[in-house]
Amino acid sequence: MAKQTVSQGATACVNSFLQPITLQSVRYLDGYRLFVTFAGGESGIVDLSALVQSEATANPLQNLTEFRNLFLDSWPTVAWPCGFALAPEYLYWLATGKKVEWLQ
Repeated sequence: MAKQTVSQGATACVNSFLQPITLQSVRYLDGYRLFVTFAGGESGIVDLSALVQSEATANPLQNLTEFRNLFLDSWPTVAWPCGFALAPEYLYWLATGKKVEWLQ
């Protein structure tokens, strides 16, 4: 199975008082798992199996060929051609177990 890495360096949010979560790259691993890297140096594996199976808007991603067509859009968020996208803050929480302080 081919592995895919997508990179981009734009910030996910802009606020002079808060630390933005910036997604640096995302790489497809296998199944519904991705390896994400953030500009701050943190990284981790996220398993999106439950999300893909439970969210109606993610139904097209149940097809692994479609799931592997991920890319980083201009925000950058992880996105797919079908229109489904995930915020960097959500992926950060899944990858690190840390909630973004200003979202709590």
